Amino acid sequence: MTRYLLAGGGTAGHVNPLLALADEIMKDSSNFVIALGTKEGLEANLVPQRGYDLLTVPKLPMPRRPNFYALKFPFLFRTSVNQVKAYLRELKIDVVVGFGGYASAPAYRAAKQMNIPYVVHEANVMPGYANRVGARDAAAVGVAFRNTRLPNQKFVGMPLRKEIVAITESDKRKQALDFFDLDSTSPTLLVTGGSLGAKRINDTIESSRAALEAAGVQVIHIVGDRAGLEPISAGGYRRLSYCERMDLAIAAADLAIARAGAATVSEFAAVGLPAIFVPYSVGNGEQKLNALELVSVGASLIVDDTSFTVDYVKNSVIPLIANKKALSKMKSRTLEKGTANGAGALLKLVNSVLLNAPSNNDNETNRKA
Repeated sequence: MTRYLLAGGGTAGHVNPLLALADEIMKDSSNFVIALGTKEGLEANLVPQRGYDLLTVPKLPMPRRPNFYALKFPFLFRTSVNQVKAYLRELKIDVVVGFGGYASAPAYRAAKQMNIPYVVHEANVMPGYANRVGARDAAAVGVAFRNTRLPNQKFVGMPLRKEIVAITESDKRKQALDFFDLDSTSPTLLVTGGSLGAKRINDTIESSRAALEAAGVQVIHIVGDRAGLEPISAGGYRRLSYCERMDLAIAAADLAIARAGAATVSEFAAVGLPAIFVPYSVGNGEQKLNALELVSVGASLIVDDTSFTVDYVKNSVIPLIANKKALSKMKSRTLEKGTANGAGALLKLVNSVLLNAPSNNDNETNRKA
């Protein structure tokens, strides 16, 4: 039996690849998997829902300014590290895999202090703080994008949800169109701003509905739980607050408009869905970087948030989705860059680390430290 601790969380971008790797590991039922996260992150719900146990540590943001919290932070962090060391010792963990987020930093430090090998997986082109620091002493580093820059990195791709992998293995378009009650002869546009929605995308598509309908374009528009827009099913327009079958929404689409989160970009690339990415305009610009590789080979397009207007939909989106030849070329180029076996590739990397790890007897001594 091999015993894995998977650390990460906070956002779906950290939790979903963690769960995909967990599922891959448990294809061998003799293995043991447990997750480490926080009580505040999405992992608090998603991990138990998938049937895995979740250990927790406190959510400790890095101090941004000199204040009382900054003075306390070293003590609080050391306490979290010791808590993780107790978990590792009690559960006799063989290897730690971190995906970034608040739980990963103490997991990396604890594993290092106990001489237990750990592997870092970075989902974004621009690595987060925990993974930038953790990669320095990691036994291996796997990345989802080829243009990420971390020490000793190896491209493994993104561990994808099994529902998305299933799209790459069989044609689910008819099932998908039937599910959304859409016409198989009309082009279908998928629009999503992520789980929280995207105001610019939602407002522009809402204002473009007449133009899209006149052009014969069907739309699956996922507006997000917080958008305040009611679900609608009218003609070829489907508006949803949340889509429980995102895999079928992707399978139904000929073209997508979306933010450029790491998981979204990776899922579209794996299934060969051409996309127009509208990167989130706030933050460190990581979303734009996530899409650059696909854009560089003509597989996708990028438009700035402020430039995504009704005129852009009329002059760029509608002509593109009507051009089957252009979409076919984009699809082929997308598939060349995408990978559906990120979970398998990451597990292979993790297991290669285990082959070179200290013997169980050596590790047992370290666990008692």
